[in-house]
Amino acid sequence: MKFTRRPSAPATSSQDAHLLVRETLRISANLASSSAAPPSEDVIRSSEIKRLEDQFVDASLRLICYEEVDGRRFKYLRNASSSNSNSNSIRAVSLQSRQAPLDELVSFIRSYVVPEGFPDSVSPSYVPYMTWRALKHFFGGAMGVFTTQALLHSVGVSKSQAMPGAVAINWIIKDGSGRIGKMLFSRQGKKFDYDLKQLRLSGDLLMELGAGVELATAAAPHLFLPLACAANVAKNVAAVTSTSTRTPIYKAFAKGENIGDVTAKGECVGNVADLLGTGLSIIIAKRNPSLFTTFALLSCGYLFSSYREVKSVVLHTLNRARFTVAVETFLKTG
Repeated sequence: MKFTRRPSAPATSSQDAHLLVRETLRISANLASSSAAPPSEDVIRSSEIKRLEDQFVDASLRLICYEEVDGRRFKYLRNASSSNSNSNSIRAVSLQSRQAPLDELVSFIRSYVVPEGFPDSVSPSYVPYMTWRALKHFFGGAMGVFTTQALLHSVGVSKSQAMPGAVAINWIIKDGSGRIGKMLFSRQGKKFDYDLKQLRLSGDLLMELGAGVELATAAAPHLFLPLACAANVAKNVAAVTSTSTRTPIYKAFAKGENIGDVTAKGECVGNVADLLGTGLSIIIAKRNPSLFTTFALLSCGYLFSSYREVKSVVLHTLNRARFTVAVETFLKTG
C-alpha cells in the first residue's frame, strides 16, 4: 500500500500516525489465513501495535538506535522534521523506570569493583581471590603506616639535630638501591610464567621481610642506611614478582576478551582496601600502641590472607610440577 502526499499538505500529526499503524495492522490481519484462532490474532495484533507504537513515539520522531550502559537501556530518537543534524534534534529516552537511591548507589559501586557482566564474565574462583586480595592489601596498608613511622623516626626527621641534607641523601640512597635490586631481579622473568603461584607467595613473604627490616631501624637508628637499603631491595623485588604474576592470574579469571576490565577492577579493589587499612592504622597510631605487637598482628593477617589468596587461584595450564603429578597419578591408577 503506497501513500503519496502533495508538497503543500501539512505534516502528519501524532494521532494520524497511530491511526495509520492500526489500520495497516487491521488490514494485514484480515488478509491473513483464516485458520488462526481469533484470540491469538488479537494477541498478535496487540503486541504488534505496542511494538510499533514504541518506535513511533511521535510522528516527527524516528528511531536511530538502542544502547545499553551499565545495565541501563536507552533509545535515541531523531526529529525527522529537522533539516539539520545538530545535537538538539536527537533525544535519548530511557526504557526503564528510575531506580531507588539505594539501588543506584549499589550500581555505582559495582561499576567500580566488579567487571561488567559479573558474575558470568569471570570464573567462580574470582570472588574468593578478590576477597583475600582485599584483606591482604588492607593489612599491607596498615603496616605501611607503622614502617614509615619507624623509618622517619630512625632517619632523624623527628629529631632536631638531624641535618635536612643528610636525611635527603640517605633517603635517596635507600630508594636507589631498591631500584637497582628490582632491575637485577627482572632477568628472572621467564620463571614467572611457570610457577607464578609459588613466586607470588614468595614475593609476599619477601615483602613482609622487608617491612620487618624497616621496622628494625627504629631499634637501631645508627644502622639506618644499611637496613633501609636491604629492606627496600627486598620490597622492590617483591613488587616485581607481584607485578609479573598479576596478568597471568587475572587471565585465569577472565572469560572472553575482558582481561583489561578484570585487571582494572581488581586493582581498584586493592587500592580501596589499602586506603581503608591506612586510615585505620593512622587512627590506631594516635593512641601510641606497642609498635612491635601491632606489627606482629598485622603481619599474621597479611601472610594468612596472602596464602588464601594464592590458594584460591585455579590455573588451567600445566607447569613442570603439575605435569609431574599428573603423570605419576596416571602411571599409578591408569
